[in-house]
Amino acid sequence: MSVKAIRCYSIPVHRHNAQVFLYVLEGSIVTQVKGGKEITLTPGQSYYENPDDIHTVSRNASSTTPAKFLLFMVKEKGAPSTVLEK
Repeated sequence: MSVKAIRCYSIPVHRHNAQVFLYVLEGSIVTQVKGGKEITLTPGQSYYENPDDIHTVSRNASSTTPAKFLLFMVKEKGAPSTVLEK
């Protein structure tokens, strides 16, 4: 799936019932999983997230420029791809 993250894009703390592979096409994305360091991904960089990772930060690094990335998820059929954490 190709995703375009609008300016100021940010989502709440969540996890995926999937193995997640992300590849940045344009702009920059800031990401962090629980217990890990916050990282900024730029075009040409990729990222992996396993199903047990709690995604604490997920946002566009820019407040003025959209980011675009490819997202691949490998999951069980019928399982929700994203679960919000409380």
